[in-house]
Amino acid sequence: MEPRNHTWVVEFLLLGLSEDPALQPLIFGLFLSFNVVTVSGNLLIVLAILSDPHLHTPMYFFLSNLSLVDICFTSTTVPKMLVNIQTNSRAISYAGCITQMFFFRIVISLDNSLLAVMAYDRFVAICHPLHYTVIMNLRFCVQLVLLSWTMSVLHALLHSLLVLRLSFCTHLEIHHFFCELNQVVHRACSDTFLNDLMMYLAAVLLTGGPLAGILYSYSKIASSIRAISSAQGKYKAFSTCASHLSVVSLFYGTGIGVYVSSSFIHNSHSTATASVMYTVVTPMLNPFIYSLRNGDMKKALKRLLLHKL
Repeated sequence: MEPRNHTWVVEFLLLGLSEDPALQPLIFGLFLSFNVVTVSGNLLIVLAILSDPHLHTPMYFFLSNLSLVDICFTSTTVPKMLVNIQTNSRAISYAGCITQMFFFRIVISLDNSLLAVMAYDRFVAICHPLHYTVIMNLRFCVQLVLLSWTMSVLHALLHSLLVLRLSFCTHLEIHHFFCELNQVVHRACSDTFLNDLMMYLAAVLLTGGPLAGILYSYSKIASSIRAISSAQGKYKAFSTCASHLSVVSLFYGTGIGVYVSSSFIHNSHSTATASVMYTVVTPMLNPFIYSLRNGDMKKALKRLLLHKL
């Protein structure tokens, strides 16, 4: 008879990016550096926005929220990986795995939602500039962020509860550096049809939905920019959304690339290595993209650093 009680499952084994002991110090150093740069860079963005009254606008309000989410993005996965390398262990407890998976689903859903909200903000700013302050008022901006949080938490809670109903018997090795939902589900020895169905639905609604909104917003933005007569006006309009467009391209390009490649290359270690791009590298690069391509942000960061010194 198939066992229905999974409470005896004590831990999963995270196999990480490589099982070669000689590579572990290199991996540890790289990921520690990535985490430090990600946390410090995004924290600087948040502090610069809070300290500069000129940046108290909807665009930077959403950016500060995105930076906080990016800090959480790596903080949910990288620290446990570093601890495992340092202690020469691959174990993560059952409760720890579910918790990590829960918070990771929250932050990845928040990233999707906030990028869509920021695209809408740019759409209103460029296509309806005279009504921008009326439409994008503080109350509406806060409501958009709260809606993003609510949807993300409910999404993560749904998947976590569906995983809790599964039975896990043997083969609890996860070929990843964190508890990735798809791999955890397919280590179960009970029926996973409902889990698979909800993962596909969530991918369509919570990833495809925001992406469709982003594409729609930028199609309208492109039409508005083409209608501007002067080259200087076109450049100014495009420059206001260039940073966001770069981040969107990086996030969705790497994320979609990982899952498309995993469909053709059935190599778990290759998929785990590729996923580093959107789970670790993208949150690390976001502060550089927004600071290097944004004059107001560079001035705010300079004032903040000079004040601290």
